[in-house]
Amino acid sequence: MKKSFTFMLLVTVMIVLPATMTQAAARDYISIVGSSTVYPFATVVAEQFGKSTKYKTPKIESTGSGGGLKLFAAGIGVQHPDITNASRRIKKSEYEKCQKNGVKDVLEIKIGYDGIVVANAKAAAPLKFDRRTLFLALAKDVPDPKGGEH
Repeated sequence: MKKSFTFMLLVTVMIVLPATMTQAAARDYISIVGSSTVYPFATVVAEQFGKSTKYKTPKIESTGSGGGLKLFAAGIGVQHPDITNASRRIKKSEYEKCQKNGVKDVLEIKIGYDGIVVANAKAAAPLKFDRRTLFLALAKDVPDPKGGEH
C-alpha cells in the first residue's frame, strides 16, 4: 500500500516573490514555519534559493504542521510568517481562522509525497526480499503472475 501525503505550502496572495519581499521588506527575508518532517528539505531549498537569487535565504522554523498553521493563520505583517509547510491539508477550522484574521487568498500547493522506510530490528532475522517484491507490495496494481486478468 502506497502512503502518500501532501506537503503543502500555504501562501497568502503574496505568492509571487517580489510581492512577498515587498510585504516582508521590514525584515528583508521570507519567513517560513511548519512541519518538522518537511524542515530538512525546506532548509536545503531555502539555502539554494539564497545562493542562486538576489534575495536573502528564507528563515525556516520547525514548529510542526499544526503549530505552523496556527502562526500563519494569526495574521499578516512582519510579525507573522509568509509561508507555512505542512505534511497535511489545511483544516477547515484553520482556513476559517485565516479568513477571520485577514489572511486572505490562501493558496495550497502540493509539492511532493511522503517516503516509506523499511527497517529491521537488530535482534530479528534479516528481512529477505528483493526490490521487485517491495515494489509489488506497494504497487497500486499487481499483475497476475499467470498473465491473466487481475
